[in-house]
Amino acid sequence: MAVLRSGPDGAVAAGGMSVELPLWRAISVFRVLALGYALARYAASYHRFAHPVSGWIYLGALVIWTLATLRAFASPTRLGWPVLALDLAVAVTGIVLSGFYDTPARVAAGSLTLPTIWAAGTVLGCAAKAGWRPAAVAGSVIGAANVLGHGGFTGDNVHNCVLLMVAGCAIGYVIELARAGEATLSEALRVEAATRERERLSRDIHDGVLQVLALVQRQAAGELGRLAGEQERALRALMTGVTIPRQTPGAERDLRELLAPYEDERVSVAMPATPVLLPGAAAAELAAAVGAAVDNVRRHAGPTARAWILLEDEPAEVTVSVRDDGPGFPAGRLAEARQAGRLGVAQSIEGRLRDLGGSAQFFAAPGEGVEVELRVPREGS
Repeated sequence: MAVLRSGPDGAVAAGGMSVELPLWRAISVFRVLALGYALARYAASYHRFAHPVSGWIYLGALVIWTLATLRAFASPTRLGWPVLALDLAVAVTGIVLSGFYDTPARVAAGSLTLPTIWAAGTVLGCAAKAGWRPAAVAGSVIGAANVLGHGGFTGDNVHNCVLLMVAGCAIGYVIELARAGEATLSEALRVEAATRERERLSRDIHDGVLQVLALVQRQAAGELGRLAGEQERALRALMTGVTIPRQTPGAERDLRELLAPYEDERVSVAMPATPVLLPGAAAAELAAAVGAAVDNVRRHAGPTARAWILLEDEPAEVTVSVRDDGPGFPAGRLAEARQAGRLGVAQSIEGRLRDLGGSAQFFAAPGEGVEVELRVPREGS
């Protein structure tokens, strides 16, 4: 996603591809094509002018100016207001000189000016630079030059001025809408990224610091010291971004290797005989969600409760079920926990599966234990 920054004149500079950049390139190409048209028109009728050599001199200067500003008109970061002001002066000069270089009869008959449609490039440049208002100003100046310096207040001049104003203002307005849309999208993506990172940090803190604080109430001092050291190292890695699977996804991992450490005298693990491969980050997140479910069993199901972990490798998805024989809980308990702001299930389990594009389902009833079913699709994981 491109990083968008608002400039002092309202333009949006993009770290990547912006939706308005093709329009800038189109304006640059238009100026070149319009220059070719002006040269072709003059070549076909220069012998009818009162001062044909002077006309060629102006068009030569127009060629040099157009080529010199080719790159500037193709990029919002290069095109500044001094360049646009000089461009407007070149266009107005050509329009006014046309009234002197051409014959009065041809001017009265509605002959074209020396720059012809090239002058529209200035209006389009102002529109792309800062919207419809500068485009309207540039269009008004060019229109006034046509009326005062080439033909007076005629139907053709009025018609051309109206077309120029409509085109410039319309393009300027569209560019303003595009910039506002890009800024809104950039802000929404920034907020979403910040929210996801906040949820991830909440899960990591829940799985580490909060669990240690719970153990403080029932562990001896020696064990507490060991756990405190482990959490210090984990928090340092979290703050420096080291060994975080999401940031360094790596190759595929066998999910069985990550689930095997959960097996002990109270937890049984059943897995396929063949490797169950997932991308490294997805495997680590799924294993962490399983760990959070096992920890919930140890904390809430009682000291004698047992748990069973079942790993199923299916063609379209990987499923891990964590079931215990504890007291269970009544319907609605999870909803109450979410409303109370407790992050255990909402972040450590459901949040992880949601980020992986999967799902977490809970089945519980008083006296019948709890079963957590975690599903992760293979495609996109």
